[in-house]
Amino acid sequence: MGLYDRDYTQEHYQHQYRRGPQMRLGFPQITPVVKWLLIINVAVFFMQILGADELLVRGFSVYPVSFMVVAQFWRLITYQFLHGGGWHLAFNMLGLFFLGPTLERHWKGKKFLTFYLGCGVAGGMFYILLAVVGFLPIAPMIGASGAILGMLAACAILFPQFVVFIFLFPVPIRVAAVVLIIVYTANLLMVGVNAGGDAAHLAGMAAGAVYVLSQSWRDKLRVKVRSSQWQKKIETQRDLQAELDRVLQKVHDYGIHSLTAEEKKILKRATKAQQMKNRL
Repeated sequence: MGLYDRDYTQEHYQHQYRRGPQMRLGFPQITPVVKWLLIINVAVFFMQILGADELLVRGFSVYPVSFMVVAQFWRLITYQFLHGGGWHLAFNMLGLFFLGPTLERHWKGKKFLTFYLGCGVAGGMFYILLAVVGFLPIAPMIGASGAILGMLAACAILFPQFVVFIFLFPVPIRVAAVVLIIVYTANLLMVGVNAGGDAAHLAGMAAGAVYVLSQSWRDKLRVKVRSSQWQKKIETQRDLQAELDRVLQKVHDYGIHSLTAEEKKILKRATKAQQMKNRL
């Protein structure tokens, strides 16, 4: 079986990668999450070249050879940190180095990491789907290209002034994104060299684009949910206050011994709520 590593362990990996993104002009200041992603990727690669490659690929790649393997969901994360060669690692890390810091500063670390890994997960899941239905041959897939292409798509939407290199020529990032989509789609439909990798590329780009374009809708939904929760909290407090007023009136008229067990609980809840409010 072949090895779908996104770009580089296929027979014509060097020619294939020349279609991919390389870098934005200028050197960004490294950010914390990007730094640790670079360190982890390089460290894992050294483990591979020091003799653990077969073990790591067999245990941590996306490999839809059986239901039991597909059900090992951690592979959708771990496969992103494995690479098929020095060029594969180098070009993916260049993409991470030049595009990642801008997105991390834009979103902050936790959100950026979720986005990055999520694009890679989307790439792995799409490849699994196409392999399971028989459109693509089944083989192990490794590499961070889905996440890298997801970042490219996000930057193309958010920062259209960016420039990337294709065939050593500077190209506006949106033009590069369109070209890559056309090339990857054509190769996937023809089931060409590294079609599985190109499936992951396209899915990563789609995930990145959807994430950015749905930001406004997600923000509105988040505000709506929080507003609903706040309204529910206010109504609960209002109901509690009404019950408390009734209980206190009963205590005033008949004494505290007249309270039922439920009414005593209401009084206790109100007292606890007031104590917490005072602490704030």
